[in-house]
Amino acid sequence: MQRFLSLLVAMAALCAAAFAPAAVSAQEAAVAEVRILPEYRLGSGDKVRVITYGEESLTGEFFVGGSGNISLPLIGEVKAQGLTIPEIQATIETALKEGYLRDPRVSVEVLNYRPFYILGEVQSPGEYPYTNGLSVLNAVATAGGFTYRANNRRVFIKRSDTDDEREFPLTPMTPVAPGDTIRIAERFF
Repeated sequence: MQRFLSLLVAMAALCAAAFAPAAVSAQEAAVAEVRILPEYRLGSGDKVRVITYGEESLTGEFFVGGSGNISLPLIGEVKAQGLTIPEIQATIETALKEGYLRDPRVSVEVLNYRPFYILGEVQSPGEYPYTNGLSVLNAVATAGGFTYRANNRRVFIKRSDTDDEREFPLTPMTPVAPGDTIRIAERFF
């Protein structure tokens, strides 16, 4: 009897091993549909803190203006639109090295991200402030929740730097980026 049970356990383990790749590929397929956010790039409406170590007069909070520039003391307008945080830090350091400071060390952090927009089948469509780690379900909750006609299986998202809208499954893990326009479609009965 014990030999029979051990044989049965061994066969179950072999069957599980044989079907494991199929289960992994199904999980990988589900992950492939999930939206992946690229590295954050600055845009109009962002508020940043620039810290120049040892130079209090060059440290402060600045907005990325409509032209995509930040107006900094001493060096003036610096292009920020489309740059990542490390890129803007390097740009500011380079500008300060050109005749102003010998060895500037600059740190930049985003204080306030540009807002996101939500429209369609939500209670209060509109513009809302972005918070770090925001998901589509959090955005819907911020907008008062779904209407009774809402399709709560899929969502359409348009990035601020593109002209096309893409469809994603509406899961608790679907992320929102600053400047995104989220559209909750109407379901078909």
